[in-house]
Amino acid sequence: MRFWLLDRICCFEPDTELLAVKNVSLAEEYLADHFPEFPVLPGVFMLEAATQAGAWLVRLSENYAHSIIVLHEARAVKYADFVTPGNALSIHVKQTGSDERFVKLKFQGEVNGRLSVSGRLVLERYNLADSDPRQADLDKRMIAHQRSTESLLTRDTNVEAVEK
Repeated sequence: MRFWLLDRICCFEPDTELLAVKNVSLAEEYLADHFPEFPVLPGVFMLEAATQAGAWLVRLSENYAHSIIVLHEARAVKYADFVTPGNALSIHVKQTGSDERFVKLKFQGEVNGRLSVSGRLVLERYNLADSDPRQADLDKRMIAHQRSTESLLTRDTNVEAVEK
């Protein structure tokens, strides 16, 4: 994904839930086209923010067991309100089930306590080395990068203090 759609992970409970925030700024380049007279966070970016929050829930819960966590399916996604610049979208994801390869989640995004988006996600997780053992080094490098990103997203929160 080209854009980081989370600015902070506020709290997290392993295998259960995670709360993250996406601050919307007028400086974000995609707002120039969406829409010039009425800039709003695109709905697909709200969905991507929820996907990224879900991926962080999985990463932190499993101590980075998988280098790849991607959206497999989105269901019952409902957009209830716009997210305009100057506001923060709070994304709350809850894990509802998992198996060896997939994690099921429900999510909702709110601005100032008002629902903006909700739905259900299925995330797929795996390592590149699962299908090509020669990719094990790339898996390690990707996980190292994700670990360094965690410190940026959890700065000034007590997420790091949670046992992993």
